[in-house]
Amino acid sequence: MSKKYFRNIPNFEYVNRTKDGQYISNYTQVKNFFKKGKLREDIFQDLTTFQKYDIKGDDRPDNVANEIYGSAELDWVVLLSNNIVNVYDEWPLSQANLDAYVMDKYGTIEKLNETHHYESNEVKDTQGVIIFPRGVQVSAAQSVSYHEPITDEQVTVNPISRAVTNLQYEEKENDKKRRIFLLKPMYLNVIFDDLEEMMEYKEGSTQYVSRTLKRADNTRLYN
Repeated sequence: MSKKYFRNIPNFEYVNRTKDGQYISNYTQVKNFFKKGKLREDIFQDLTTFQKYDIKGDDRPDNVANEIYGSAELDWVVLLSNNIVNVYDEWPLSQANLDAYVMDKYGTIEKLNETHHYESNEVKDTQGVIIFPRGVQVSAAQSVSYHEPITDEQVTVNPISRAVTNLQYEEKENDKKRRIFLLKPMYLNVIFDDLEEMMEYKEGSTQYVSRTLKRADNTRLYN
């Protein structure tokens, strides 16, 4: 099996016709992109087959594949491991693309620096016990009161909030996409075998020509 995902997608041939049904060419061969590879459910459910990974900087899927699997051609394994279909929306943007995205969305530097929402600062008592965690979305005037055990006093911290700008929000949302899971290299052959079987055509259809080719008078395919 080829390491390149698209080389494993089977073909189909169809006849070009005019609206009145006349042939305008012989069979044209194209890739059958309706055939899609995916990881088996039992592999997804077994967490021991995956490892956590944090995408660094402007790394692309092919960069990650080259680092983990030793081949940039296995970028499709990185994507399948995380059910990523739309790389632009589901993979962290590069710094240049993020800059372009936020300027297109907000329009001006002034709007980028406007408050998007408020989040809490961490509040601890004198013994180091966390009274209120950091990063919870709160109101601008959020306060918290607690009993201080050492001084035996009631303490109020007001406010505990901090402003998060539109830019900071977008950067944080982009960074959330950096934590992914990767199939461990030792399981690659399992995926190769599964994908090869998934992509094969099965005998029985009138359109069947071979394991990698179907032929039809139009672009409609049957299993």
